[in-house]
Amino acid sequence: MNLKDYVASIPDFPQEGVLFRDITPLMADGEAFHEACEKLIDYAKKIGAQVIAGPESRGFIFGCPVAHELKIGFVPVRKPGKLPRKTISYKYDLEYGSNELHIHADAIKPGQKVLIIDDLLATGGTVEATAKMVEQLGGEVVGCAFLIELEGLGGREKLTGYDVFTLMKY
Repeated sequence: MNLKDYVASIPDFPQEGVLFRDITPLMADGEAFHEACEKLIDYAKKIGAQVIAGPESRGFIFGCPVAHELKIGFVPVRKPGKLPRKTISYKYDLEYGSNELHIHADAIKPGQKVLIIDDLLATGGTVEATAKMVEQLGGEVVGCAFLIELEGLGGREKLTGYDVFTLMKY
């Protein structure tokens, strides 16, 4: 199955000059969504992930089925004010500005092998922030997995030293 057949290209969204890769058609098609999740599950098994971390919101959409299938935990990585207990945070730059992410301070156990799953690798800021917080909590980032990688934006370079897996490249 060619997963790119299920990705819509939307010109000038969210701003002029950007060609947005919309994965909602992939998510809406049961077979395509299943295929994408199966590939992520295979990768998670290969690297020995013990827990999945996913930035909101699409990291949740793809990370949760992987964690469920492997019977391992899922750790949400959220924007400020969304997690109810003590958190740690990391500020970072992204394609269109800057952001801050939070993770519960007790979400990752020291030495735990963590796979970070998100929908898109562009500049790499979101996953780099997630990785830094995982490591601050004593976890080991064993991989970073994405549906789509936008080449030429420096994301893979920002994640040098991490195993990076993508299903599609543009």
